[in-house]
Amino acid sequence: MIDVIIAGGGPTGLMLACELRLHGVRVVVLERDPEPSGFVRALGLHVRSIEVLDQRGLLERFLPLGKQYRVGGFFAGLAASWPEGLDTTHSYVLGIPQPVTDRLLAERATELGAEIRRGREVTGLRQDDDGVTVELAGDSHGEEGGVGDGSKGVADGDGCGGTTLRSRYLVGCDGRRSTVRGLLGVGFPGEPSRVETLIGEMEVGVEQETVAAVVAEVRKTQRRFGLGPMGDGVYRVIVPAEGVAGDRSVPPGLDEFRARLRAVAGTDFGVHSPRRLSRFGDATRLAERYRAGRVLLAGDAAHIHPPTGGQGLNLGLQDAFNLGWKLAAEVAGWAPEGLLDSYESERRPVAADVLDNTRAQMELLSTAPGALAVRKLLSELVGFEEVNRYLIEKITAISVRYDVGEGHDLLGRRLRDVELKRGRLYELTHEGRGLLLDRTGRLSAAGWADRVDHVVDESAEFDAPAVLLRPDGHVVWAGADQADLMAPLTRWFGAATG
Repeated sequence: MIDVIIAGGGPTGLMLACELRLHGVRVVVLERDPEPSGFVRALGLHVRSIEVLDQRGLLERFLPLGKQYRVGGFFAGLAASWPEGLDTTHSYVLGIPQPVTDRLLAERATELGAEIRRGREVTGLRQDDDGVTVELAGDSHGEEGGVGDGSKGVADGDGCGGTTLRSRYLVGCDGRRSTVRGLLGVGFPGEPSRVETLIGEMEVGVEQETVAAVVAEVRKTQRRFGLGPMGDGVYRVIVPAEGVAGDRSVPPGLDEFRARLRAVAGTDFGVHSPRRLSRFGDATRLAERYRAGRVLLAGDAAHIHPPTGGQGLNLGLQDAFNLGWKLAAEVAGWAPEGLLDSYESERRPVAADVLDNTRAQMELLSTAPGALAVRKLLSELVGFEEVNRYLIEKITAISVRYDVGEGHDLLGRRLRDVELKRGRLYELTHEGRGLLLDRTGRLSAAGWADRVDHVVDESAEFDAPAVLLRPDGHVVWAGADQADLMAPLTRWFGAATG
């Protein structure tokens, strides 16, 4: 039997596959599209996602293919500088197209032993006390066994030319129109789109200088507009739609782009030779629950929101980073009671906060007089260092703090990469295990040696004598007393062995 089936081979599903394989979990990723999409839906990685990649030794793969930016204005495009002294060693945004992120994560997942099956669409599921049966559309030709166990991946045919697979758990990472969420019957309450934006990749018929001048003028009043060069004469074009389409799965045509460009900018820039055309709205929805038995939701399957601030892809990556080690612990049998449920209790409030801040940003992007007045006021407020820092920390997710109990100020926060005598902290986290970083040399995690690394080292960059880090880098204990350490070790890493 497969341990975990992941429905959806986007960044969330691929990151989750990487995390699970670090712990030896047998993973199959099912992706509906037969080939990777080249459409650039997201353009960058925020600080916390950059840290996540660094924690797993992946950042060096990404840095040469991206561009580092230290520019402000991520919150509703309000003019502001990048704050100095952020609590991170990666104080920048990494500009990198989503197809590149997808490719690098897919390569890593495959290296670790995950199996990615393309052109396989989930059409049904049923679960029982022992596992989940997943029904797939299409024939079963080319289906192969589970990862590394020699078992057959095809459990049985469904009699209709389709296939069924059996797994212990299923995670729906299949996007905003999630089939898995729909099959579960999990509610997805929120607000429908009130405005819509067209996005496409196409060539233009005027000089780049002309494009830049027109864009600069239009964006003085219309922030949901832009043309940016992508190379080879192709531009990424974003322009407000006239209304909200009845079916956004139907892409717009080039004529619609031309008409909206003329209406908003006074010119259509001579756009031609479109590569990809799409549309997105400002709907905000949050799944009523992230888990139903042996089936879980992550990424856009669990939450959708406007792309303002560039948080969507990052939020999904961070969902996977939180879930991966917990689900692996459940599969391995050492997870303490409630650990897997803490995925929802920790990540759902984070998503709710992102929904709220994107709602606020959409209001600030409105051209209505009241919204413009509020925007003018906020533009003045971001001139204060504390306000600017607060908004950047929110957008980049480095201010996220989970409720792990009262005590030291570090509790619940992720610990940034700090310098140790032996090197960097994040170099010690590549295997996805817990970490007891001990500056006293008097502590022990001997009963959890199969799950927690004990490192005795010095650092002047945090003020606790010792800290216990979960595999996702969040601090769950800080102190110097061995007796006090035992309860958090048990709470987060299960019973001691030996």
